[in-house]
Amino acid sequence: MAKPERTAITPTRSEDYPEWYQQVIKAADMAENSPVRGCMVIKPWGYALWENIQRALDKKFKDTGHVNAYFPLFIPVSYLEKEAAHVEGFAKECAVVTHSRLQADGNGKLIPASPLDEPLIVRPTSETIIGEMYAKWVQSYRDLPILINQWANVVRWEMRTRLFLRTAEFLWQEGHTAHATAEEAWEETRKMLAVYADFAENWMAMPVIQGEKTAGERFPGAVSTLCIEAMMQDKKALQAGTSHFLGQNFARASGIKFLSDRGVEEHAWTTSWGVSTRLIGGMIMTHGDDNGMVVPPRLAPVHIVILPVTPKEDSRAEVLAYCESLKAELKATVWDGRTLEVQIDDRDIRGGEKAWQWVKKGLPIRIEIGPRDVASNGVFYTRRDTLEKATLPRGEFVAKVGSILDDMQRALLERAKAFRDSNIRRIDSKEEFYDFFTAKNADKPEIHGGFAFTHWDGSDEVADKISADLKVTIRCIPLNMPSEEGTCPFSGRPSKQRVIWAKSY
Repeated sequence: MAKPERTAITPTRSEDYPEWYQQVIKAADMAENSPVRGCMVIKPWGYALWENIQRALDKKFKDTGHVNAYFPLFIPVSYLEKEAAHVEGFAKECAVVTHSRLQADGNGKLIPASPLDEPLIVRPTSETIIGEMYAKWVQSYRDLPILINQWANVVRWEMRTRLFLRTAEFLWQEGHTAHATAEEAWEETRKMLAVYADFAENWMAMPVIQGEKTAGERFPGAVSTLCIEAMMQDKKALQAGTSHFLGQNFARASGIKFLSDRGVEEHAWTTSWGVSTRLIGGMIMTHGDDNGMVVPPRLAPVHIVILPVTPKEDSRAEVLAYCESLKAELKATVWDGRTLEVQIDDRDIRGGEKAWQWVKKGLPIRIEIGPRDVASNGVFYTRRDTLEKATLPRGEFVAKVGSILDDMQRALLERAKAFRDSNIRRIDSKEEFYDFFTAKNADKPEIHGGFAFTHWDGSDEVADKISADLKVTIRCIPLNMPSEEGTCPFSGRPSKQRVIWAKSY
């Protein structure tokens, strides 16, 4: 009987997917839980990924006319109270500051002192305080549009947390724009969703479905919420980004008014949109395997690591010199608008252990150079996506390295898209729908779980019943799809469109 294949990560995805996810993060040395419950420490490899996400998105924002600014971390509670749906939606997640300083109690303890005149909310999102500022900045239609983004941290007091996917404090960007017309604001909402979708697919290699949230799933206070939804390898959905058309709701609450070109005072039309460090969680769950993280080359902090293999001391200097010259040659190569990031790992640890550390980090290409490679002027390399090994003459490898990275980026997207598409099912009966999401069928992957594309009558009654029964929700009403009238399989009532249902993070 053959021994089971040994993997770097235990348990494997099929054995215990949630624990596999945690172990991938640990093995890649990306993040860990902090002493503050629900918060995380993002370690250098994880933060370098976030920096590359920032860098790519920031350029996209600026290319579409936006500029960066920064707004306060603290929001007076009265600001949240101005928009009723908004405060109701976030009230349970707010962290509240009620005192301004600490004082000793005489027993070696520090206690809060000096109560604030008004409690401050630690930013859960910034619509209200940004709206307060926009109200000061806007008097005329000539002051519009305002197209501002900020990179910041936010706090949402989550009770059940998971690294990157859901933490009490997380990093994100939030765009906030104000416009003279509803048409301009709607165009902005759709434009930024397209920016997110392009980034997810062409940078993260994570295919997404663009859609609109149902009324029950909208951002609190929004008129409409658009989203991108991705499928993870356990067939659950991940909401990877949102873009909100806020109508005039927040403008009325904050008093963002302007004199139109017709000389009439009007309220502005606003939008907001954001993605967060949850994208890193999505990257792990889209591409990771039972040996650890797999990083799409376009976002890799390091593209290539060179491992000198020096079994004998007398060849060490020659091997190291070859590695240094190869590194210099590779770093002179520009790929995807970036100079290739190349690192030599000559730490004094066992070669196998060193190689597996990089496998688990998900770095795209690993090169191992020993005396034979020096003698043949060759390069022995391994692709992380397939773990395929190959040897090429040095000059040929340097010439082809860009196309190898291109192929990896493309292959990751194609693999993820094929997986998603094979796990989307059109369902027209309640019985089939319930079977699709019922745990008793979990050992039958051909019939269990994924995205169900099913008619829905538009009622909260149906959505609430299915959520209660199966913990399945409507992820979105897909955009850019022809309308298709039919019958809701749950109520028997008419349906105007199919929607995507799934279990989700």
